[in-house]
Amino acid sequence: MEVAIGAPVTFTGGAVKELKRIINEPGFDSTQFLRVGVKGGGCSGMTYVLGFDQAELNDDHFELDGLQCVMTKAHELYLAGMEIDYENGLNNRGFTFSNPNASKTCGCGTSFAV
Repeated sequence: MEVAIGAPVTFTGGAVKELKRIINEPGFDSTQFLRVGVKGGGCSGMTYVLGFDQAELNDDHFELDGLQCVMTKAHELYLAGMEIDYENGLNNRGFTFSNPNASKTCGCGTSFAV
């Protein structure tokens, strides 16, 4: 297991609170890590990945506010400096991504181009 020196992304207090709420749900698989990453697709070319998953051989490991996270090493290029927030309002609800590496984003905020 490789440990990243510094976390490539940050979470706001709202995101940390929601992620810890999910982790504390009955039946949560505590062997999983929070995966932050990207995959091809979406209206702008790449889509954000945020979910719980098993660690893989090519992952970097990092911890943020007590959350054990993994990221495929190659994804840091696209996500370094990104802030993840959680909104729980009447008009918006869910995780949002502020990525300084994105050259354009889609209207829904879940895909981007570099």
